[in-house]
Amino acid sequence: MPSTPDGPDPDLVSDEELQRLTVGEVRPHNAPIALHEYDPEWPLLFDREADRIRAVLGEKALRIEHVGSTSVPGLVAKPIIDVLLVVPDSADEPSYVPAMEAAGYVLRIREPDWFDHRLFKGPDTSINLHVFGVGASEIDRMLVFRDRLRSSDADRELYARTKRELSQRTWRHVQHYADAKTQVVQEITRRGERG
Repeated sequence: MPSTPDGPDPDLVSDEELQRLTVGEVRPHNAPIALHEYDPEWPLLFDREADRIRAVLGEKALRIEHVGSTSVPGLVAKPIIDVLLVVPDSADEPSYVPAMEAAGYVLRIREPDWFDHRLFKGPDTSINLHVFGVGASEIDRMLVFRDRLRSSDADRELYARTKRELSQRTWRHVQHYADAKTQVVQEITRRGERG
């Protein structure tokens, strides 16, 4: 069971569960999280990746959005570009995975119980490419969260402060760090949904 400095933490996903969702071997992080100040190159990296994905998938790429911390000017982030890709049906892997793999993308996560989410790593840019099918409510949640961080100085600062505090801890898996931010992410998203 994953642990915190105070002992086992039943809320953290176990190594076994992570391995069940991971394509390939799970590699523990066992370190703090390295955050970088905002880099104006991040949107350019996203644009290049979006163009490549469109070239690979054509009309199967229904929507491509820059999400996550690198999409918010002024926000500290892990230097990994989060990309949201909407396809007709993310569970229908034969319709898009072979083409993505032929272009150098690597399928790393398969989460059939969470909106049929798939995650790819990029061929030459540090990305997390999140794939969802049409109608997955997580699509709107990701966009509401991003847009709220872009428009609210107070929420952007709250999130940055939370990230900085949590990043100092040693995390067995980066997913544990991400999960530790859940409460503040939900609070900010709720404010974004209210307008």
